[in-house]
Amino acid sequence: MATIKSTANKSNAAEKTEDVSSVATKTAVAQKNKAKSGAAKDLSELFEDGLKDIYWAEKALTKALPKMEKNATSDELKAAITKHLKETKVHVERLEACFESIGKAAKAKKCDAMAGLIEEGEGIMEETEVGSVRDAGIIAAAQKVEHYEIATYGTLAAFAKVLDCKEALNLLLETLEEEKKCDQDLTAIADTNLNSKAV
Repeated sequence: MATIKSTANKSNAAEKTEDVSSVATKTAVAQKNKAKSGAAKDLSELFEDGLKDIYWAEKALTKALPKMEKNATSDELKAAITKHLKETKVHVERLEACFESIGKAAKAKKCDAMAGLIEEGEGIMEETEVGSVRDAGIIAAAQKVEHYEIATYGTLAAFAKVLDCKEALNLLLETLEEEKKCDQDLTAIADTNLNSKAV
């Protein structure tokens, strides 16, 4: 009996190994995406594409933030959102200056990541009762947005540095610092009993 069980276990293990190997092979093949027509061919084109994405994202946020402010109940949170809305409008202007500094027209390209984050934020507001619970949800959604923006501006600043786009670099770094400060402010608001009130 022990021999039969041992043989069966070895057979199952072999099948699992084959399954994992098969999945890994399929995944590897799936990841070899064919480049689209007009795909970026160098870092400068990738940089411009990144600017187009975040330009769309910032413009979309100028419409999403007022909805968050309207749904928030904490005075501190409402004030933080209002402040960041003003900053976001400046971020749009800075990005337009970035485009100008590299000799390109400011164009927006839909940012799927930001579209998803905004949609998630709207979903959170629909799925929470008005008050501290919704406020906690709004902070969570807003911080996801900030983290995405921090990553994006950090990457674009690194590209600008390599490409020696000094004016764009300074503008991007300025916005990056404001995004980091907004994230810190949201954390502070959440820590000052807001999350505990939602329990």
